[in-house]
Amino acid sequence: QVQLVESGGGLVQAGGSLRLSCAASGIWFSIHTMGWYRQAPGKQRELVATVRASSVTYYADSVKGRFTISRDNAKNTVYLQMNSLKPEDTAVYYCSASVNAINYWGKGTLVTVSS
Repeated sequence: QVQLVESGGGLVQAGGSLRLSCAASGIWFSIHTMGWYRQAPGKQRELVATVRASSVTYYADSVKGRFTISRDNAKNTVYLQMNSLKPEDTAVYYCSASVNAINYWGKGTLVTVSS
């Protein structure tokens, strides 16, 4: 059974930083693409960043240069380092695992950025 558990969310002032973590179990972690998505109130869920098994990364334009996604295969964990946070980054952040063309999701962690 695939399980993704996010942590690290919270309240931060604009310009601050947070580091999100996602611990995965039930999958062969090292071979799968992992990602972070977010959903702000009243908006659709959107892709933030992905990291492939090869460690190639992709970022949404809105977070390029501010967020960094990384993975630790030994710990079955994917991270999202978020710097220079803006109020518009406020959202529930979800971890995802792409396994055989199926996306699995965590329950999310709330990030609130105050102005």
